[in-house]
Amino acid sequence: MTKDSVVHFALSVVGKDRPGIVAGTTGILYRLGCNIEDSSSTMLGGEFAMILIISHPKPFTKSRLLEEFRVLGEDMGLTVSARTMTPDEAEYRAPEGEICMLSVYGSDKPGIVYRVTKELAERSINITDLNTKLVGKKGEPVYVMMIEAALPEGISVDQVSAMLEEIRKELNVEISVRSITPVSL
Repeated sequence: MTKDSVVHFALSVVGKDRPGIVAGTTGILYRLGCNIEDSSSTMLGGEFAMILIISHPKPFTKSRLLEEFRVLGEDMGLTVSARTMTPDEAEYRAPEGEICMLSVYGSDKPGIVYRVTKELAERSINITDLNTKLVGKKGEPVYVMMIEAALPEGISVDQVSAMLEEIRKELNVEISVRSITPVSL
C-alpha cells in the first residue's frame, strides 16, 4: 500500500471521562477498517481527550468517518472532529535538533504557560510535548509544567536556561532545563 493509496485523518475525541470511550472509539475504527498510526490520550480535569492519526484505503471520506461517530458521540456526550491530512502531514518526522526537557514549578497563577511558551516560540524552539498539573495540598497547590522541546541549530540548553532567567524571577517559579537522550523504538 503506497502513501497515495490511503487517506489520513487527525481524529479528536473529547468528553467527560467515563469507561468505554477508548473501546467505543477504537471499535468504530476497527469496524471501518481504519489503521491507528499514532495516538495519545489523557485526562484533563474531568475531561478525557484522545487524538489519533488514522489511515484508511481510498476512497474514504471525512463525512463518512464522522457519520460513523455520530451515535457514539450522542450516547457518550463526546465531541468528535476530524481533519483530513495530506500525505506529507501524516508522515512521522522525528524532531530535529537537540531535545530538552523544561520543568517549571511554582505557585499557581495565570500566565505561566503563556510566558514560557512565548519565549520559546520567539526563538523558534519547537514544543513537542507539554503537560501541566496542579499538585500538592488543597491549600497550597503547586503548578507543574513539563515541556519537551527541540532546539534549533545554534541554541544550547544553557542558552535556554539563561533566557528563562527573567521569567523565573518575574513569576517566582523554579525552571530547570536539561538535555534528554531520544529513545529509539
